Amino acid sequence: MSDDFFAPPPFNAASSVERIRRALREKRTLTERGAARFDWRGQPAVEIAVDGAVIRARVAKHPMRSSDWQLRTLSDGAMVRHWIEDTLRQVERWSDED
Repeated sequence: MSDDFFAPPPFNAASSVERIRRALREKRTLTERGAARFDWRGQPAVEIAVDGAVIRARVAKHPMRSSDWQLRTLSDGAMVRHWIEDTLRQVERWSDED
């Protein structure tokens, strides 16, 4: 018997980017700049891009003019969910530090 019956649907990077953008827009401390960038207090904080069948997501360790970036490659729905949760927690820490 094949295990394909329980296989998750194929990863759709374009719809996942929309899901990410929606989640980040709901966070009032982030400002959307274009289709792929979010700023925190005027500084670049998050950048997302579709690269073939995956999403390349960059998050600043702490937003500033020349930030250090953490790059993650997201290739399935679970990774996207965890990345959104981690990113929103990180934004909360930035707000708590200031």
